[in-house]
Amino acid sequence: MTNIVIEKDVEIPKERKRYDYPYREMEIGDSFYIKDGKITVMCNTNYRMSKLLGRKFIARTDKKGVRVWRTK
Repeated sequence: MTNIVIEKDVEIPKERKRYDYPYREMEIGDSFYIKDGKITVMCNTNYRMSKLLGRKFIARTDKKGVRVWRTK
């Protein structure tokens, strides 16, 4: 027997906020800026969108945020 406890009436957390970044509309050389963005989050998003769209994106920190460019 395991030590896992079954709990009742625990509220389900609210859904994470999703952002709509303009990956689909971007042409090579286009970029967008996310104020107070985190580089790790944007690199993960770039990877997922690259696989989904068959395009390449790169992110760099810029001032107080992150800028994303479409490169291919």
